[in-house]
Amino acid sequence: MSHVTLKQLRYFDALARETHFGRAADACSVTQPALSMQIQELEASLGIPLVERTRGGIRLTPKGLEIAVRAQRLLNDVRNLIDYAKHSAGVLSGTLRVGVIPSVAPYLLPPLLPLLRTAYPDLELHIRETQTQPLLAELVDGKLDVLLLALPLKHPDIETLPLFSDRFLLAVPKSKKLSGRVRATADLIESENLLLLEEGHCLRDQALTYCSLQKVDAVNAFGASSLATIVEMVAAGLGITLLPEICVGVEGRSRDIKMIRFVEPEPARSIGLVWRRSTARRDDFLALSKLVLEAGQACLKRGAIARDVQP
Repeated sequence: MSHVTLKQLRYFDALARETHFGRAADACSVTQPALSMQIQELEASLGIPLVERTRGGIRLTPKGLEIAVRAQRLLNDVRNLIDYAKHSAGVLSGTLRVGVIPSVAPYLLPPLLPLLRTAYPDLELHIRETQTQPLLAELVDGKLDVLLLALPLKHPDIETLPLFSDRFLLAVPKSKKLSGRVRATADLIESENLLLLEEGHCLRDQALTYCSLQKVDAVNAFGASSLATIVEMVAAGLGITLLPEICVGVEGRSRDIKMIRFVEPEPARSIGLVWRRSTARRDDFLALSKLVLEAGQACLKRGAIARDVQP
């Protein structure tokens, strides 16, 4: 049996993810014939077929599927080895690739980034903002180092660290009469037009779970991509929404809305960090967690003194 190379495993990993030779070649920045040749050499080295060519693209053989899983593990181990060598000089040195969800990034990053610059001036930070599932896939693939998002999140290859609780508030137009209600309830939402982020955002799923709304047609069909847009819609009298407390200091300023706390137990999400179990940078992420917690407490403090938040 010939030697299996890391290049072959990287190319096969890309092919397993893309299920298309052209897209896999683009992902690896090589020509399609070059990638195809490496896959053929890998099959020859292992002595088993890994790929079935079909009219629509490719399909992995049963053994190919198992090899893909093992190849990903090996590639992650190599990345972790390189990470260890690069970052063994000190905590939070070198490059750090952080994934953040859109309902956290605009509120937590402004206080967090200055803290990171002050504490770790040599850190080269890269931020990726998108929804939870794409971030998780990129973390497992080794494209990201750590995620900052809402928990819980389960996957066999990850470790999570909850940091602080982020309660939800009910946001309504300032002109709305609430019949003397001091605290909001899920029942209050049933007769209203509920405005939520578009599908794919975990915040949407958490709000629907709290409101016990299983039918999508019970919710405004036009999901927004940002909380800022939803707040503007609430201010215009188009409906109501649930807002996480960390955003109140930003989204609650100078708006024609008022925010009401929910009855106990208040609905909330947990904000925390997520990383691969196999990582060699756990000390980095524990150091990062302290600054995230400090930034989160600053966000919540701003929210607590924001205007129009009823007790």
